[in-house]
Amino acid sequence: SASAFYSITSYGSQVLQPCVAKSPLTAPAGSPLAGTAAGGTFPRVMENKVLMSFAFYSTILILKMYVVAIITGQVRLRKKAFANPEDALRNGGLQYHREDPDVERCRRAHRNDMENIFPFLFLGAIYSLLDPSPAVARIHFFIFCVGRIVHTVAYLLKLKAPTRSVAYSVAQLPCFSMALQILLATTPYW
Repeated sequence: SASAFYSITSYGSQVLQPCVAKSPLTAPAGSPLAGTAAGGTFPRVMENKVLMSFAFYSTILILKMYVVAIITGQVRLRKKAFANPEDALRNGGLQYHREDPDVERCRRAHRNDMENIFPFLFLGAIYSLLDPSPAVARIHFFIFCVGRIVHTVAYLLKLKAPTRSVAYSVAQLPCFSMALQILLATTPYW
């Protein structure tokens, strides 16, 4: 049974017409999606092994960012160093409306994640659509993910230099590789 979707057919009007999916896929036997209430239909995107690998490593990185945010909050509470006066008042008084070097270190680690992981999310998504080798793509994603995890651990635990710099540099290699491949694939269309 094909699922129905609706589309707006004329510019500016709210006329909805059903669109029937042309060839829904069935989830493979043993898949967690097999035999679901949706009749076992399986989105085409799930066929793309590269995109699924990208989704896995991207999710790990996003969860890592959440963990760093939680650590930052815990360090703020432990050090009693609050960025906002209302938080300081709630936790002991305005004298705790201050900066702390350990809190700032956590914030820098989080900021560094945003500066590097967000571009990876864009590059990896576009790269996944270029139909690269699944094994090569997985290596790209794995190297970036491990590099960012090591970078964060080195940042938060104050590991000896050049651990953090090496982790940063290694993680940038797959990003440059993906960016170059995207540019090569899209240059004819500029």
